Amino acid sequence: FSFLQERLRYLLVLLLLLHSTDSFYVPGVAPINFHRNDPVEIKAVKLTSSRTQLPYEYYSLPFCQPSKITYKAENLGEVLRGDRIVNTPFQVSMNVEKKCEVLCNLPNKPVVLTVEQSKLIAERIREDYYVHLIADNLPVATRLEFYSNREEEEKKKEKDVQFEHGYRLGFMDGNKFYLHNHLSFILYYHREDVEESQEHTYRVVRFEVIPQSIKLEDLKADEKSMCTLPEATGSAPQEIDPTKENQLLFTYSVHWEESDIKWASRWDTYLTMSDVQIHWFSIINSVVVVFFLSGILSMIIIRTLRKDIANYNKEDDIEDTMEESGWKLVHGDVFRPPQYPMILSSLLGSGIQLFCMILIVIFVAMLGMLSPSSRGALMTTACFLFMFMGVFGGFFAGRLYRTLKGHRWKKGAFCTATLYPGVVFGICFVLNCFIWGKHSSGAVPFPTMVALLCMWFGISLPLVYLGYYFGFRKQPYDNPVRTNQIPRQIPEQRWYMNKFVGILMAGILPFGAMFIELFFIFSAIWENQFYYLFGFLFLVFIILVVSCSQISIVMVYFQLCAEDYRWWWRTFLVSGGSAFYVLIYAVFYFVNKLDIVEFIPSLLYFGYTALMVLSFWLLTGTIGFYAAYMFVRKIYAAVKID
Repeated sequence: FSFLQERLRYLLVLLLLLHSTDSFYVPGVAPINFHRNDPVEIKAVKLTSSRTQLPYEYYSLPFCQPSKITYKAENLGEVLRGDRIVNTPFQVSMNVEKKCEVLCNLPNKPVVLTVEQSKLIAERIREDYYVHLIADNLPVATRLEFYSNREEEEKKKEKDVQFEHGYRLGFMDGNKFYLHNHLSFILYYHREDVEESQEHTYRVVRFEVIPQSIKLEDLKADEKSMCTLPEATGSAPQEIDPTKENQLLFTYSVHWEESDIKWASRWDTYLTMSDVQIHWFSIINSVVVVFFLSGILSMIIIRTLRKDIANYNKEDDIEDTMEESGWKLVHGDVFRPPQYPMILSSLLGSGIQLFCMILIVIFVAMLGMLSPSSRGALMTTACFLFMFMGVFGGFFAGRLYRTLKGHRWKKGAFCTATLYPGVVFGICFVLNCFIWGKHSSGAVPFPTMVALLCMWFGISLPLVYLGYYFGFRKQPYDNPVRTNQIPRQIPEQRWYMNKFVGILMAGILPFGAMFIELFFIFSAIWENQFYYLFGFLFLVFIILVVSCSQISIVMVYFQLCAEDYRWWWRTFLVSGGSAFYVLIYAVFYFVNKLDIVEFIPSLLYFGYTALMVLSFWLLTGTIGFYAAYMFVRKIYAAVKID
């Protein structure tokens, strides 16, 4: 024991030492120091378009290639996102200016694009594709300057600056296509403080590009691959005619500027939010909604319940008890096991798995460990966490299945481990086949798919079985009242007690609490934006949990008062009502915000949206179900029953 204490002490000292040194960073994001003339490698990530939703790798278009193409080894998240990081022939050195240089081919031998290649480039320009490059893990951005709606005098002084991720491949003018064949890179460096005798070190803190289209004849190039750019007014753009061969030169220039931005805050440019107020408004709005709900809840339920319980526990008249009505009447049937208990417990098990995964991912991301600088980390973490949370999913599903008088635990465990993941895998596989057909880098490669299947059957399935085994062996949930032998007849229900009316009513409040955040999440997924406001998201998630629980309790109380004891499935379905609104919102977003016209991008959008809605329904349904179950056990435990 003393040996163990000694070990722990050493570990603590080591951690403190690590913490006190300056070089303690989240793994994989330590800064790289450059000296003057050191090469700064420019890599390409992919081509993306919000119109087609199909990413392509950089060399799917006839860009200049280096002598040897090497792809970076990628993590699971990068592969699933369609990133294919590859080297490029751009020669950039730290703090060394380049006026204009031809990228490949000699000036007297321009690049010749075949008719096929010209057609492909023209098609990608029409589809509004962006090119994404990185330097020292910083993505390239295009500066957009525009005047805000201020007074005329102020207009001359102040411009609003925003950044666009990547740069446009080209542009259209009428029916003509123009390619951006000259890139002006502007890199910003931060000079690090060093002792006098040492050489200065630099760190890259921003990477901008100004893409230009310059006609071959206007680019005056010499034998040494140097070129001179024409005057901005007199130059014509480089047209790509898809009906014939085209000749052009790919050129680039490099300009370095010193910056006050520290390395630690170099991502701020990309993540500048012009609408943080909207998020605060959203949070305050949601909190008001939740308080409003809580007020109604405490008013109706606590006051009514107290009255109910006091009345039910009075042992005055036999006549009074004969005229009983309300939820006490169904005490002998309220815990009667529902139909299909195995499927219900399996879905709830998957819901618990999702809940644990989402909670941990948002919390860890809020602490800054899954920042956009570590590419694909969020996706990788989510996949692995979902696999490992199978233990909790299995445990809760097993215990509930036993409570609902289930006996075939092995079949139940298999159902829990395969039902929801099977649906997800099936939809993703079908969509993947379409993406393969388009030769997009967004298609998950076959080896990755096999690896995911191995993770599912090698990690998740055994863990679900393990959790299910212990959950099934544990004492079932203690129900406070006995169930009668003969089920009681359910009176005819009013129209507003209909399931679908319940779904519509119960979904509004949780959805209203989170729909503004949903807009930003959709923008991040479908319009290649960065989403990083995980602090806000964590608050919204907590608000969502609270509002789902409250609305579920209200709905189940009204249902039991109407003497309908079939609440198990109904609570699960009704609590997930906000998923229906998410689906409607996704359709609205598709019609109003996205410019998607082709069949396959539309199929991808609705395929992935269906998965999101299904997952959201499982999540909110599970939260609501457990809140209602606790509530029902609580109220029946408070009543004296003969």
